[in-house]
Amino acid sequence: MLKLRSSGLSCGVCANFQIPIPRCFMNSITTSSIDVKPKVPLYLRPPSFSASLSELTKWHKWAKNLASSVGSSFINLDNGPDSTLLRRELNWLLQDLIELQHRSVILSRLESGNNENPDVSVALRAPLEEMYCVWRQRIEKRRPFQYVVGCEHWRDLVLSVQEGVLIPRPETEVIIDLVEGVALNNVPELAQGFWADLGTGSGAIAIATARALATHAHGDACGRVIATDLSPVAVAVATSNVQRYGLQDVVEVRKGSWFEPLKDVQGKLAGVLSNPPYIPSGDISGLQAEVGQHEPILALDGGISGTNDLLHLIDGVASMLKPGGFFAFETNGEKQCKFLVEYIENEKPGSFRDMNIVSDFAGIQRFVMGFRR
Repeated sequence: MLKLRSSGLSCGVCANFQIPIPRCFMNSITTSSIDVKPKVPLYLRPPSFSASLSELTKWHKWAKNLASSVGSSFINLDNGPDSTLLRRELNWLLQDLIELQHRSVILSRLESGNNENPDVSVALRAPLEEMYCVWRQRIEKRRPFQYVVGCEHWRDLVLSVQEGVLIPRPETEVIIDLVEGVALNNVPELAQGFWADLGTGSGAIAIATARALATHAHGDACGRVIATDLSPVAVAVATSNVQRYGLQDVVEVRKGSWFEPLKDVQGKLAGVLSNPPYIPSGDISGLQAEVGQHEPILALDGGISGTNDLLHLIDGVASMLKPGGFFAFETNGEKQCKFLVEYIENEKPGSFRDMNIVSDFAGIQRFVMGFRR
């Protein structure tokens, strides 16, 4: 579900950096990040199109009827959205579509059915022809709403997303709470080190972590984040999001699988964070259509038990973290959490301390965290 619009893309970062800078950090846009050109979210497009109020009203009535025709059928099928949620999404779509100056007036007239001055021109950020197409895709193809509008609201961020990039989930926000509330509060010097976000996707964790490090920085020294992803689409989108928040000197996006692009900082990382693929392969076909049929399988499928990538992360993190470094990984739930803790205790004895399982907002045991000895 997309949250209501939040304001502002500005954020404070440290002006001077006095920690050693690893390879390529002065140029956070790697060559692989320009292989794919990210799409511009609807709300950031200029209002270069127009339609009469009567044309917009006709489209709105059609779109609302299409949403209402769904009823509860998607819920019964795979716990998908019902008509109430789809109509709410339609209102969010209109907020992004209509230019800001007259948005509230136009929205009010659409909702009330006021047909006064039907020929008045309404400035739009996309042509109505496109809106007919994307809304049909939303209903008939179950295309995720976030891909329709090109963004997702996550914490205090508005992040660009598109096909090929995992849509950040609300529960993943807990990782940032752990960074701030556990790692940085208990070991303040970690705010001055290098952090890694593995499988960054949209760059959500990396960007939020960089902002947290800036908030907890002491003096002129400020931490940096390296975000990695195997997908060129994710690398391009994450790089674009980093640039929009003015963090290109703090966050570097590198293309590659997990730890492979991080050889120059082996044993030097203050923190390693990840929301890796953790869904068992056999469960993919049963996912909500918006997820299983549209989001990248590379970011979902964790192998037979869902733990293939999680185990790889656990095996590698001991050698990547410096002593006292912090890690936090998201999992599929209680069973995977307990399995990972037991694996660490049996296969990595003495490597970590203060390991803990943390629940998400719904009370589901979701995260495994700890510190390097």
